[in-house]
Amino acid sequence: MQLRPVREPRRTARVPAAVVCLVLGLGLIAGAAAGAWVLRGPDGAPDRTAYTEAATLWHSTPVDTLFPRTLAGEGAGPGGADRAWTRVAVAPDAPCATVLQPQLTAALAPAGCLRVLRATYTDATSSSVTTVGMVFMETDTAGMTALHARFTDGGLDENPDLIPPALAAPGTVAARFGNVQRASWHVKVLTEVPVVVYGVSGFADGRAVPRPQPARQAMAKGQTTAPAQAGLGHEARGVADRVEKGLRTVVTRATEGPERKEDR
Repeated sequence: MQLRPVREPRRTARVPAAVVCLVLGLGLIAGAAAGAWVLRGPDGAPDRTAYTEAATLWHSTPVDTLFPRTLAGEGAGPGGADRAWTRVAVAPDAPCATVLQPQLTAALAPAGCLRVLRATYTDATSSSVTTVGMVFMETDTAGMTALHARFTDGGLDENPDLIPPALAAPGTVAARFGNVQRASWHVKVLTEVPVVVYGVSGFADGRAVPRPQPARQAMAKGQTTAPAQAGLGHEARGVADRVEKGLRTVVTRATEGPERKEDR
């Protein structure tokens, strides 16, 4: 837009207007500076929180950190038996809509589903396989709290229509681990970090499981279903819990200042 010419007789009116603009401008600058100060810590560095850092962790953290090559499951098996898992596959990060089925994508959509990271592990006997995933979200604490309530209190975490996908790995023990082989699953919506962690397990021999069972039910005493007796509920939850623990460690380190890291 072109500026319109101002006639000379109105020059005197321009002086007060210029003063007003100057005052407003200084006020805006001061306000912005004050806002920047509020958002910074005592040392002048921007405050780091799990919510500010998590958005970049999915592509800045080494895969071996997010999904270690081996996981130790001390006391994670049925009856408190120790378990151990070895990673057999890692998938490239992907948009939620291309990995998760439409119903699960829709359930996560209110919290802004950003990216999905996945890996598959097998147990020490190579008789079971478990895909573990981390779904990074674009929301705040209130958004994750609401999502947690919908999944945990609302029962979406045990809805068989929302079972997370399996990740097969050709040429490995998980070569035949598809969606019809899913036997048990565990979904946990975190609130301290904008991430949903899940684990889904099945038999390594490729057998189909017509009625998958949520990990909580499969781990309950007295269960006689195939997933329960094979300990697949323990597998799904055990792998997911350990990946979640590693994620929390990564987030804690990311939110600490350089000075604290160096003091360790």
